[in-house]
Formats: sequence, C-alpha cells, structure tokens
Amino acid sequence: MAAAGVLLPLAAVVALMSGLEASGADPLIITSSSEAILSCNLTEPPSVITGHKWMKGNKILEEDRNPGTLMTYNITQVNSESSGVYYCIFLTNPEVNGTIDVPVPPHVKPYKETEAGNEGDVGVLTCKCTSYPPVEHWSWYKHGSDGVLVPVANGVDENYVIKSSGNKTELRINKLDMEKDQGEYLCNGTNSMGSNGATVKLRVRSRLAALWPFLGIVVEVVVLVTVIFIYEKRRKPDEVPDDDDGGSTPLKSNVSTNHKENVRQRNAS
Repeated sequence: MAAAGVLLPLAAVVALMSGLEASGADPLIITSSSEAILSCNLTEPPSVITGHKWMKGNKILEEDRNPGTLMTYNITQVNSESSGVYYCIFLTNPEVNGTIDVPVPPHVKPYKETEAGNEGDVGVLTCKCTSYPPVEHWSWYKHGSDGVLVPVANGVDENYVIKSSGNKTELRINKLDMEKDQGEYLCNGTNSMGSNGATVKLRVRSRLAALWPFLGIVVEVVVLVTVIFIYEKRRKPDEVPDDDDGGSTPLKSNVSTNHKENVRQRNAS
C-alpha cells in the first residue's frame, strides 16, 4: 500500500501526510532550510517488525534491523539530484510500504552550451531536465536583437520543428541561415512546482568555412614551391658542376695506361 506525499515549503516544520488505508502507516515530512527529513510511522503493523528499508527507485538508500514503528531518512539538501519518489518499507509479514514525493522545479540544462553548424545544413539544439517531477510543458524562445524573447513554435515557420518527450526537448532548424538563425536560444520547462530554463548559443558558419583548411594547405604548398624555385635560380656559380673539370680525370687515366704499355714493350725488347 502506498501514500503520496508532497514536499511543503521550506518554512514548514512538520507535515502529516495521508495515511495508508490498510497498513496504518502515516508518512511525515519535516523541512528545515534546505534539508528535509522523511518519516513514516506504522501504527498497526500486521506482524513483528524486523527492520526497515529506504529506497529511491531501485536503489537501497538505508536499511536496518530495528523493531521500531517509526523510520526516518535525512536529505541534506533538496535539489534536482535528491528529488524523486522515496519508499519507506517496513520488514513485516507481509511487508508494508509507503511513498513520499520530493518534487522540485525543473532543473533544465542544455546538451551543449554552444552548438555550431554550416549555413544550409540542419541544426539541432537539445535541452534536458534531470529533476522530479517530469516536465509537463516545453517551450523555445530566441533572444532578439533588442533583448526581447521571441517565441519559436511548431507551425509558425516550417523551417523550425520542436520535438519534446518527457524530460527532453529538441529544436531542429532544417536550413541554417547565418543572419536569421545565429544567436542565443532559451529552452524553458514547466512542471507542477514551477518553471526554469537554460540558454543555448548557436553559431552558423559560412558555406566556405569547410574549404578553409584545404585552401590553407594549397597556400602552404605554393609558398614552399616558390621558395625552392627562387633558391635554385639564385644559386652561386661555384655550386654548379664544371664539365671541363669533370672530364679531366679520364684523360689522366688514359695517359697513365699508355705509359705502362710503353714500359712493357721496352722490357720485352
């Protein structure tokens, strides 16, 4: 059996939650500053209590083997991470449990704080919410040049498409335009506790942006070839091989060979 609780304002001291119909467990919540104490009291246990267990989702937060009818759990700070549904479980036969909701306003943050794309391409801006309860309504705005927020909605401009599901929203711009689309966008989420938003910056590059790396390489090659060409043209004359000198060595070799043959002929005679 379960009972749903509501987190009261921080000024509250003790709040009695609705009791469990069949189990007799009355969830309580005590808040002080940014802390919160969750409490469940079992007034009519079906059997001997052999322990307690606190859970959030499928994660066990605390457990003990005490036989008491009152169990508490301390939340040191109520924020997006600690928000959610908590379960107090009494280890009886059968087990008795209650639930306490710890809700906060949406904690919205962008998937990337800055997105970039080339002109003419598709641009996608994404925001998500990491708190409880889930976002009930998403909305997008663009910061105008005068600082006024301009709503962006489906059906207003076919170039913009918004897809939202639970704690995630996506703004798709089908054809990026540098003058029209570049700037700051605001994604805003609303739930039962309030509203909150985050800013995403969109940068749109020129169509020629993708060519700049290639053009840079071409310029480097041209400069290198030019330097080599100028160097070769200005080489000193003494660095150029002399054809006359190159042919002198074979002549000396021939003279030496002829001299040896003459010596051999005289010895033979």
